Amino acid sequence: MLVLSRKKGESIVIQDHIELTVLSVEGDTVKIGISAPKHVDIFRKEVYLSIQEANRESVAPQQSDLHALIHKLRG
Repeated sequence: MLVLSRKKGESIVIQDHIELTVLSVEGDTVKIGISAPKHVDIFRKEVYLSIQEANRESVAPQQSDLHALIHKLRG
């Protein structure tokens, strides 16, 4: 992990297309502005993890589906 120090108003640039700017620091809360192309998805980590879990669940076979398939194969 790269660790950088930035002050309010300072930025970090990632691969010429993404810019992170520190907008404010209040106590232990930091507000960050993100400028990126529209095709780049940006999520808070907890939302991203929730999406990933939902995607895994949607492709995992359900127990009832497995029973139906077994029954069909046994014909």
